[in-house]
Amino acid sequence: MSFSRLMDMHTHSDHSFDGNHSCMLLCEGAVDRKLNVIAITDHCEIDSKDLDFRAFCINQYFETSKAKRFFEGQLLVLKGLELGQAIYNKKLAEQILNDYDYDFILGSIHNLENMEDFYFLDYSNYDVYDLLEKYFNTIYELCIWNKFDSLAHLTYPLRYIKGNAKIDVDLTKFSDIIEQILKTLVQNGKALEINTSGLFLDLNETLPPENIVKLFKDLGGEYLTIGSDSHYYNKLGNGIEQGLQLAKDCGFKYTTIYQKREPVQLPIE
Repeated sequence: MSFSRLMDMHTHSDHSFDGNHSCMLLCEGAVDRKLNVIAITDHCEIDSKDLDFRAFCINQYFETSKAKRFFEGQLLVLKGLELGQAIYNKKLAEQILNDYDYDFILGSIHNLENMEDFYFLDYSNYDVYDLLEKYFNTIYELCIWNKFDSLAHLTYPLRYIKGNAKIDVDLTKFSDIIEQILKTLVQNGKALEINTSGLFLDLNETLPPENIVKLFKDLGGEYLTIGSDSHYYNKLGNGIEQGLQLAKDCGFKYTTIYQKREPVQLPIE
């Protein structure tokens, strides 16, 4: 398994609350790991109670822009954000998108409204099927809002429900809403992300898994982004080749990067 074009469209610098390394060091790591493209997509959690959004956006945009200029010719650096929970404050989310000239926006949901991130929940206190029903309905609302480029880690809660808490989940119970989510992405010309982080966790699968990626293709999905969700410079690109192979196995001939919010397709070869 060897591919000539390697890209990581989901990475976090120390501008993310859980990040560890600077944008410059992230890019150094990308060059060392033979990546052609990196999107720096720091967390911008719209429902955060303590984030200074103005300071965050100015600093993160400046640092990603500086890295983009510095590594020109060695590495294509894309200025991005992972916009979390945007529909909980659409006005703020849309203001941020209007104020900055990003290349790429990931849309994600990490928590239900007025609740903690799925990472922190004690699942012995919850009906996981109730949580997942609310989660997928919230994702559907995000897709209807439609102001992102690629939907990040569609099965995000499974990292913690299935992976950490070892609770088996029958995803077929949510087949209808998942199909509706994918159809909405297709209708709106949006991308689905293959997030490879789960391959290196107890979950041991991509987010979403292969059958959902295949369904996206069968429904007419055209755009697919692949990202490691790495928070460390020396883990950039983890699983990208596996993600490319999965995409190929599902019938995709191209993966997608974004420049100035426009899709650019790269042959999988």
